[in-house]
Amino acid sequence: MSQDPILDPLNAAQREAVTSPSLATLVLAGAGSGKTRVLTHRMAWLVAEQGISPYSLLAVTFTNKAAGEMRGRLGSLLDGQELGPRGVDGMWVGTFHGLSHRLLRQHAREAGLPEGFQIIDSDDQLRLVKRLIREAELDENRFPPRLVASMINGFKEDGLRARHVVPGDDPIRDQVIVIYKAYERVCERSGLVDFTELLLRATELLRGNDALRAHYQRRFRQVLIDEFQDTNALQYAWARLLVGEDNGIFAVGDDDQSIYGWRGAKVEHIQHFSRDFPNTHLIRLEQNYRSTRTILEAANSVIARNQGRLGKNLWTEGDHGAPIRFYRAFNDQDEANFVVEQIATAVREGHDRADCAVLYRSNAQSRLLEEALIREGMPYRIYGGLRFFERAEIRDALAYLKLVANRHDDTSFDRIVNRPTRGIGDKTLNEVRQAAREQGASLWDAALILLAENRLSARAGGALRQFMTLIEAIDQQTINDELGERIEKTIDKSGLRALFEKDRDRERGEAKIENLDELVNAGRGYVMDRDTAEEMGELEAFLAHASLEAGEAQGAAWEDCVQMMTLHAAKGLEFPQVFLVGVEEGLFPHQMSIDEPGRLEEERRLCYVGITRAEQQLTITCAESRRLHGKQIFPMPSRFLGELPPDLVEEVRPRAARAATAFGARRPEGEPGPRTHKQNETGFEIGQNVRHAKFGEGTILDCEGTGASARVQVNFGQHGAKWLILSYANLQPA
Repeated sequence: MSQDPILDPLNAAQREAVTSPSLATLVLAGAGSGKTRVLTHRMAWLVAEQGISPYSLLAVTFTNKAAGEMRGRLGSLLDGQELGPRGVDGMWVGTFHGLSHRLLRQHAREAGLPEGFQIIDSDDQLRLVKRLIREAELDENRFPPRLVASMINGFKEDGLRARHVVPGDDPIRDQVIVIYKAYERVCERSGLVDFTELLLRATELLRGNDALRAHYQRRFRQVLIDEFQDTNALQYAWARLLVGEDNGIFAVGDDDQSIYGWRGAKVEHIQHFSRDFPNTHLIRLEQNYRSTRTILEAANSVIARNQGRLGKNLWTEGDHGAPIRFYRAFNDQDEANFVVEQIATAVREGHDRADCAVLYRSNAQSRLLEEALIREGMPYRIYGGLRFFERAEIRDALAYLKLVANRHDDTSFDRIVNRPTRGIGDKTLNEVRQAAREQGASLWDAALILLAENRLSARAGGALRQFMTLIEAIDQQTINDELGERIEKTIDKSGLRALFEKDRDRERGEAKIENLDELVNAGRGYVMDRDTAEEMGELEAFLAHASLEAGEAQGAAWEDCVQMMTLHAAKGLEFPQVFLVGVEEGLFPHQMSIDEPGRLEEERRLCYVGITRAEQQLTITCAESRRLHGKQIFPMPSRFLGELPPDLVEEVRPRAARAATAFGARRPEGEPGPRTHKQNETGFEIGQNVRHAKFGEGTILDCEGTGASARVQVNFGQHGAKWLILSYANLQPA
């Protein structure tokens, strides 16, 4: 019996999707259900079994990498088929932007573009916007170039040219419209096309040219779209123009994994597919090939709370698997230590470090986890982002602190002299650099010389003097403060916090502020050892610590590393062991999502995505106390924990009943509650006098925990009572 390489590997639902006769087919593909396989096998089946030319198919992916993988799979499935001289490389398979570019190259004149038009990337676009802001003599503090570029792209994604945007009561928005008009004129004159323009211009071309639109509707017998739930308004309009009465659309997506609403994706596109495309054939892919039954049942239970879903229920023929582990930490430091302990145990048991992924809602959460991994000597990699001390806003804040500590730090001076923008342009900086070279001096001293000799224009000199006065003031006003307060005041007085608070992209601005707050937390928790204290001041020691941590532990691409990432970055990935950390109200779900109507359901979809990244073992953690936005808070466990079936969850370390009821479970009868540990376990006794390098002398009030999680509560008098994790508290008997 001959084998069919296209249909035989498929399950019944996948086969139904691949062979769908309908002109409109929506495949609702759950996590790990083989959606990419269905898409490629559909294309192969249309070519091999239906006799459709491979060049009569148009397939849209969301990344170039996915497009390349799709071509590779198609090449294997269609091996032996006559595909023409270019093979699968000649097929229309690519991203929305890539396919729009191909369309515009073939019809540049009809689209109103010169034959040799050039694409500008995001950096080039930003530089052009900066130039236009300067030419308009606008203050970059009020009109940050990234914000202006983002607003221009937002107008385009809504299909609006500058002439279509109606001015209103917002003076910032109205001025951006003026810049948008100038931006359009420059691009038109120079033959420049940005990424969003590719889509908008292609959409306008198809909408405004009936003959051309009809030609492509005849040419492409089927339009296939991956990740359909992530389409924005412009992408959806583009796709609808290519689908007429006689050709078909085949969309694959999952409304339960629509997590990019903050960047324009509209889950309504997949939810209203049947309304927009009559006689839709809806197929659900519910069999999961990735995760255990426990993990899938947990995911199903959480996502079932969302309203308006198209509905599906993931299942597997695999084993029930291990229960979900739940750990309620004393605080965020204890949480980080626990996660690293568990990873170390998994490695000892034979797992690769790369099998373990730590997922968090906010980038700022990575710092304590990174520190714990560094202490353990365990390499890690931040997926889709930067390590904490490498993030731009953190480097900005550290540069201010470095210049406060050392006026002759030229690198820091150069980085922040016009950050936030304060009217110190390249011409002024070049004069300072030239003077520094001539005098053999630092940039700071060179600036003093130029100011003393009145060698700068009044405007440039005033701006430079204001910056240097700011640095001196920060130093004088914070010199006697504790390190955390000194960092916090520096961030505020520098204008960095205000800069990010004004970001029109609230999600991005909030993330940067959270990172700055976490830097303040790092300062408050920093303790010098005795040898370091004899060699340098606390600020200098902290800056050295930050520089060393920025250069350590990030694994190379080939190295076996722990994987760390935000929940958004984790979509599409899977790992044998997943640690979902910080599952607390206000953090996950994020406070912004709780406060905004409609956003909570997207947070729940994000939780669903996080749960379904796990193949074998899922561990969820929260903390009883956490430093957030520079303050000690005592968060409630996330509502998402309460949505997990209690029989699927196992507490790693039983605590008080309130911890158990975070997800509805009760401690089994006879199981011990929380214990107080005496000297044989922590090394300290209640009532013992101790000394701490930062807080001074104190008295032990309580002791609990074992191993790396052992902690003591100490009354430090004027500093109050504090819980300290013994593994790094450096606590000594008094």
